[in-house]
Parts: sequence; C-alpha cells; structure tokens
Amino acid sequence: MTGATRHSTSEPLLPSPPDSRNGDEVRVGHPVLDLPLGDIKSGSRLRGHALLYSVSVFLSIGVWLFGYDQGVMSGVITGPYFKGYFNQPTATQLGNMVAVLEIGAFITSLLAAHLADKYGRRWTMRTGALFFSVGGVFQTFCTGYRVMVFGRFVSGCGVGMLSMVVPIYQAEISPADHRGFLGALEFTGNIVGYASSVWIDYACSYIESDWSWRGPLSVQVFGGMILALGSFVCPESPRYLIDSDQDLQGLNVIADFQGKPLDDFKVQEEYKEIRDGVLADRAVGDRSYKALWQRYRGRVLIAMSSQLFAQLNGINVISYYAQAGWIGRDAILMTGINALCYVASSIPPWWLTDAVGRRPILLCGAIAMAIALTATGWWIYIDQAITPKAVVACVIIYNAAFGMSWGPIPWLYPPEIMPLPFRAKGVSLSTATNWLANYWVGVTTPLFQEIMGWRLYIMHACFCVLSFILVYFLYPETRGVPLEEMDKLFGDEAEGSDDDDDDFGASETSSLVPSMRSGRSPSGLPTSRTSSPMPAHAGMSLLGRMTDAVGHAFGRPPRRPSSRGRYNAIPGDQ
Repeated sequence: MTGATRHSTSEPLLPSPPDSRNGDEVRVGHPVLDLPLGDIKSGSRLRGHALLYSVSVFLSIGVWLFGYDQGVMSGVITGPYFKGYFNQPTATQLGNMVAVLEIGAFITSLLAAHLADKYGRRWTMRTGALFFSVGGVFQTFCTGYRVMVFGRFVSGCGVGMLSMVVPIYQAEISPADHRGFLGALEFTGNIVGYASSVWIDYACSYIESDWSWRGPLSVQVFGGMILALGSFVCPESPRYLIDSDQDLQGLNVIADFQGKPLDDFKVQEEYKEIRDGVLADRAVGDRSYKALWQRYRGRVLIAMSSQLFAQLNGINVISYYAQAGWIGRDAILMTGINALCYVASSIPPWWLTDAVGRRPILLCGAIAMAIALTATGWWIYIDQAITPKAVVACVIIYNAAFGMSWGPIPWLYPPEIMPLPFRAKGVSLSTATNWLANYWVGVTTPLFQEIMGWRLYIMHACFCVLSFILVYFLYPETRGVPLEEMDKLFGDEAEGSDDDDDDFGASETSSLVPSMRSGRSPSGLPTSRTSSPMPAHAGMSLLGRMTDAVGHAFGRPPRRPSSRGRYNAIPGDQ
C-alpha cells in the first residue's frame, strides 16, 4: 500500500471502511486497513482453492490415523500368532490393550487445549503425530504385555491431540460456504483409516509369523511421521495468528487461502472481522474453563451432547457380530465389507452439509439409525437361519446412516459454534466427552450384551430417538454462518433487537437459540427457508413446558411470547 504508515503487529490501525453515506468513494478493492503490507510476501506456492483443498486433504491424514488406530486392534487380537505370543491373554488383558487408547486420548484431548492456544494449531498437530508414531514403535516391537499397553497409551495420547486440534484447524481455515464440505471430507479420512485397518488386518492374517500382527501395527509409525513432517509446510491458522498478535502473518495466510492480493478488499475485510472479534473477546479477559462455562454453557453442552450421542447412538454395539453367528476371519471379512459401505456413505455429506444444513442431516440420520438398530434386535430375537445375513444388512444400513450424519457432524459442529478465545477449550471438552463415552461403551457393551441380549439394540435405538428430540429443539443451524457471526446466532449481541425481545440476546445464557430478526439469518440467508419447530400459539403446551425444562439445563430461561404472539424459534431447516 502506497504511503501506508507502519504500525506494530500487536496494535494495528483499524480504520473504518469507506462509507458512501459520508461522501466517501466506495470501490472494489479499496483497502480497509492500514498495514505495512510490503514487509511480507506470500509464503505459499499454492494459493486459493488449490491451497485450501490441498491442506484439507492433508489434514485427513490426521483423522485417518485415529480411525486406523481405533480399528486395527479388533483384527490383531483375534490372530493365533498374537494370542500365542502373549500366552493366550485373558479377556481383561485384551480389554486393557484396546481400551487404554481411549484413556490416553481422553487425557490429552483436555490437555491439548492449552497447547493449541499457546503454541498454535500446527505445533499441537505435529506433537500429536509424533506421539502417535512413537506409540506405534512400541507396539510394533513390543516384548510383552506391559510394553503393548504402554505403546497403546502413547498412541492414544497422540490420537487425543489430533482429534481435538484437526477439526479446529479445519474449521478455522474454511470459508463459511465450504466449511461443511471440507469438514465432511476430513471425516471421510477417518473412515478410510478404519477401513484400511480392517483390510490390512485381513490381509496380514494369512502371514504365518508374528508379523501377522506386528505388520498392521507398524503402519501407525509411517502415517504419524508423514503428518508430522507435512505440518512444517502447512500454513498456521489465520485466526490463531491474529489472536496471538501476529497480524501480518495472519493477513498473509488469509490472502493465500483466498488467492488474492494482500490489499484486496475482501482479504482485509475478513482480517478486520476476525480482528474485531478478537479485540471484543479480549475485553472480557478471562479465558479459563470457568469463564467458558459461565459465558457459553449452552454451547458447551450442545457440543458435548453431540459427541456423547455419537457414541450412545450405537456405533460400537452394532459392530459386534458374534451373536449373529460371524466369528474369526469371517467376522473380519464382514467388517471389511461393511467398512467399504461405510466409506461410501461418508461421501454424500461433502455436499449435503452445505446444501441442506447440519440439522436435517442429524435428524434423518437419527431416524434411520433407530430403525436399523430396532431391526437388528428383532432379527437376533427371532434367531432364524437368515439372521446372520439379515443382521449384516441392518449393520450396513446403520453404518451408512451413521456415516452420513452422526459420524461427521459431531466433529464439524463444536468447532463451528465455539468463539475463538474458547474454541480450543470448548472443543477439548466435546472431544474428551467422545473418548470417555467411547471407553464406557466399549467396556460395558460385552456385559450388557450378556445381560440384555437383543434388547441392547433397542436401548440404543431409544438413544437415537432422544438425540432426534435434542437436535430438533436445541441445535441451531450453522450452515453458511461465518465463525465470527456465531455470537449473533446464539443471541450474544443485544444491539438492534426488537422491543419485544429486550430480555433476550444480552448474553449466551439469555437465549440459546434466538429468533430470526429482520427476515435474515446472521449469515444473511433469508429466513423464508427457515421453519420453526417451536409452538406458534400464545398458550404454553405440555411439550413447550418440557422443552423449557431441557432448554434451561442448556442455559436458556423459559420462553415467553413476543408481541407477535410467537415464541423464539430455532434457526432450522426445510
């Protein structure tokens, strides 16, 4: 910028954009910021969509790793050479080898929030990848039970870091209108990792040596190293850079991802929007978990509940084929076929999440999963000759529904709804919820299967119905909403509210899901596409009172009708 006054990166000058009402000339590309742009140059050879998609595909390696690590042990522990090497391990020992991964992931998914805020998204991702590789080395060359458990724990620590930071990084680099596509693309990497582990287990089961189980475990080492090395060339999150007073670097990354010059109006406008949000959040000061809970309790509970129901909706229990008659290598083969269908089902959300929104995908998925689980329980109950094949069909249908809905969305949704200063901490809580629930379901499912039998599938079908109700009444639609405008979606901004909504919007806890004002959503989308699931009549129904009771737990006070005779509505879908 010619004649630009130089400023420090910690205190950039933020003049207002030109305003035609004051006689200013408004033209495309007019700079809205006064920054010493000549001091820096683009650090990336790839720019625009080429850079965005390349980074997103690379990030899928991160979720590929924990998808692979979750699935690899299921085939390894059934092999004869594995059992012989570990002297026919007991059920408890096998359970510890599998479940210790979730313990490590739970611990580091909480600790990684501080690391991501202090050292950056890339550094945290790199550290997680190194932990993953080191754990893989211990597992591949283990000399006994304790070394295997330790190696699994170390890999779990890496998985926890990656599962927390990769979704954050992806959300922060993605434009609002492509965020769903890129987030769903990332989740496909997780399913590909799971499918890869199953088929590698199946192929290695024909090796007549200890490498029938060491081979699949060694793949972790190479995957982790690729991710760690690649993190050195990936750009840092622009939102993290600006939040840590590295404004020029942040502006440079924004320009690279947009594929435009540094002084382009849209580039500087996005920078200003992020910077304004950072400055506004700094006015509060406290960024502790306590402050997060006090200010954004509703968002935290929504984020945690999405990950909780991703586990309670039956994804683990549906994978047990023993009751349906499949055992040994046949069980691995059936799992592999199912995994391929699982991968295919994760592709439609690439477009559906941005085309129809998050809410309808979750709602439809919950219904389909409930039906598949109920059918699975029924086939096991009648126990006919066709039961094994019928159960496999139900499992494929279930996994297709899960892969299109409750698989990707709970990883995409929490980073979207959390404000920048608390994003790492909020996502860490939701991710920790996933791993804790994953561990609990994994430990209790064999016991529940023995006690409940076919009824266990009905129980998880009921959880699907409960998740449908929760999403319908309490989850706002985030499709097309920029991250910096989520505060408006959740009612954090009281300015410009109608008189009959004065009590709403002053803070997060005053309205979890505010009504749409001025006929447009916070992202500028017309509300004619929005349907209200709330009662539109003045009287409070029994359903309305029940909704208020649940909403109050999520940080929302009882609703009251406005002067138009309507209750506050959730930004929904149609």
